[in-house]
Amino acid sequence: MALFDEIRELLVTQLAVKPDMVKPESNVTDDLGADSLDAIELVSALEEKFGVEIADEEAKQITTVGAIVNLVEQKLQTKSSPQP
Repeated sequence: MALFDEIRELLVTQLAVKPDMVKPESNVTDDLGADSLDAIELVSALEEKFGVEIADEEAKQITTVGAIVNLVEQKLQTKSSPQP
């Protein structure tokens, strides 16, 4: 399953929205109706599902579904890169 599809599935579950509402350009707050508590729960769910850590500053910058995908993709690449 593609990363976007996994994240869309998570958003549908967490925010109780229809899958067709979740697009890369969808604003998490304005289009999907997430409030501050939803955002905290979403970050926790992303961290748990993908085994990554998302700093508070990074979480505050997440505004769109595309931004979530990019951040998780970046975290996964960093996680899988060999450490010097």
